[in-house]
Amino acid sequence: MFSSPQSDESDDGPDTATTASLGGRFWRLWGASALSNLADGVLKVALPLAALRFTDSPTLIAGVTFALTVPWLLCALPAGALADRVDRRAAMLGANIARGLALTVLALVLASGAASIWTLYAVALCVGVAETVYDTAAQSILPQVVPRRRLSAANGRLHAAELTAQQFVGPPLGGLLVALGLVAAFAAPAGLWLAALGVLVTVGGRYRVARAAPAPLRTDIAEGLRFLWDHRLLRTLAVMVGVSNFATNAAFAVLVLYAVGPDSALGLTEPGYGLLMTATAVGSLLGALGADRVERLLGRARALWLTVPTFALLVGVPGLSTNPYTVAAGLLVGGVGIAVWNVITVSLRQRAVPAALLGRVNSAYRLLAWGTMPLGAAAGGLLAQLLGVRAVFAVMALLVLTLLVPMARLDRASLEEDGGAGDGCR
Repeated sequence: MFSSPQSDESDDGPDTATTASLGGRFWRLWGASALSNLADGVLKVALPLAALRFTDSPTLIAGVTFALTVPWLLCALPAGALADRVDRRAAMLGANIARGLALTVLALVLASGAASIWTLYAVALCVGVAETVYDTAAQSILPQVVPRRRLSAANGRLHAAELTAQQFVGPPLGGLLVALGLVAAFAAPAGLWLAALGVLVTVGGRYRVARAAPAPLRTDIAEGLRFLWDHRLLRTLAVMVGVSNFATNAAFAVLVLYAVGPDSALGLTEPGYGLLMTATAVGSLLGALGADRVERLLGRARALWLTVPTFALLVGVPGLSTNPYTVAAGLLVGGVGIAVWNVITVSLRQRAVPAALLGRVNSAYRLLAWGTMPLGAAAGGLLAQLLGVRAVFAVMALLVLTLLVPMARLDRASLEEDGGAGDGCR
């Protein structure tokens, strides 16, 4: 059982005004998520632009993004174990304090004129480690905040806030802030994380799961991995996520070569390419807002089955057409499918995994999702070098379509049931 307050509404009862409302605690959590993701969106644009002030080496500039993301490969599993050992809201508070302080220090160093590319690396690495803790705890705390039957609606709204903040508002704001000055560019996300901290403090309740005395960290991590491996449905979905992310990153790693420049297939300018890429974000926002309704209308199994062809459109349409509008339409439809898949499968995982294991299982999922991304990008570059850019889209579309095989073999009853965890996720 959870140590946090529980909903008085039975998960098996009828939909009422009580269950229809996500509650004040959820909306405060949503507000903290929106502010944190806005800070993420600003930072992920500000860091590489700041790197240009210190070096023109492509390798060194790319190293900033590597430092920001590599903690997902190194720290995801320990972060999951931490989320199952401590109060999850406290973990989120601590992560935001760490991120805010790291950027405050960076702003002060920049103001003193003592910063270098290595300063950016160090701060990016610290922020990345804190991000693994925050995101893992945030995904694990949700079943303790809303009733089980409202998880899809809650995840949809959180995903929509994340997309809006990270992909629509954050990047242009980050570019504007860098133009005003590097100190402002890093002081702003520090302030946003501290503001999110203030909102999180108002989320009442305790969010530490009741469990036996924690085992050694290695044993804790192994228990989470073992649960994921032994759960056929979750294991299959995890592998499918890994394959999909591999294919998507292979295609998007070379899409810029296919789209930008007078001699490219699409002939877009840099601003035109930016607009093209927003098509996926628009589709994802629409999918996140509508995922709950799609799930109720079609059922989980049918809704997930229909998302797989949209993944193929996402990576395959650029290889079939040189019309930017056609490619944008494929990216938009693919974005809808990605969001619907994410909302349904995250909610399903939150329902199926026991509370005491949820952080570790979530982190195993994250490890797989982020771990396949650099592999896919490397494979896309190699295939483009050997076979040409257009071949990458065709090969990856075919790879994605193979996911229809495990999708067809999934147990429909397991997908549709609301339970799966003995202690329940309310």
